[in-house]
Amino acid sequence: MSRSIATLLSLALLSLTAAAAPPETQFSPEIAHFAELDRASTPKRCGFLFTGSSSVRFWKTLDQDMAPYRVINRGFGGSQIADVTLYFDQVVTPYRPRAIFFYAGENDLWAGKKTPAEVAADFQAFMDLKDKRLGATKVYFITLKPSKQRFTQLAEQRQVNDAVRAMAARRADLAVVDVVPAMLEGGEPKDIFVGDGLHMTPAGYVLWTEVVRPVVEHEAKTGAACKG
Repeated sequence: MSRSIATLLSLALLSLTAAAAPPETQFSPEIAHFAELDRASTPKRCGFLFTGSSSVRFWKTLDQDMAPYRVINRGFGGSQIADVTLYFDQVVTPYRPRAIFFYAGENDLWAGKKTPAEVAADFQAFMDLKDKRLGATKVYFITLKPSKQRFTQLAEQRQVNDAVRAMAARRADLAVVDVVPAMLEGGEPKDIFVGDGLHMTPAGYVLWTEVVRPVVEHEAKTGAACKG
């Protein structure tokens, strides 16, 4: 995707209103399923929202791992940052979260159509829309993970992670949660992946919990009160 097209897409996303119906995409069934879950049991506002791609979607023990803190999982598999932004009013806005934990960007690089700078620009567009919809709500960006399948892209992933760190240095509503060191041993990915070399085993999520849970606890104790 060229930069000019990416810019036009970002502007189009920012023009969405909360009432606008999202377009039909490959993710429509998952988004519809989220709506069904909400109708069956409306999540209380001010929980900790986890959203992004399949690394969030497959975090099946998230509720237990973060208990007693209330969490909502709205990850959808295969998504890129722009997809999360496109569906912001379906997977983020309704929950008025206390804080957002965000994991996406890995698929963006692997698709081979975006540079690290363009991926970072897409995340900036996500933050811009977050500002419009949810004001100062804190966002925690979980760093792109060093999976076995995509280890050749470690340098590009670092560029994205560093770009978001630079962004966070200028914003009080953004912080980076670095899961990379916990996932490496001797400079190589630990044995925490299923057969595809991409998605994590329960042991992988244990490592993520050790890094992410203290952040949730700190935010719960010291963060700004959620107004719902």
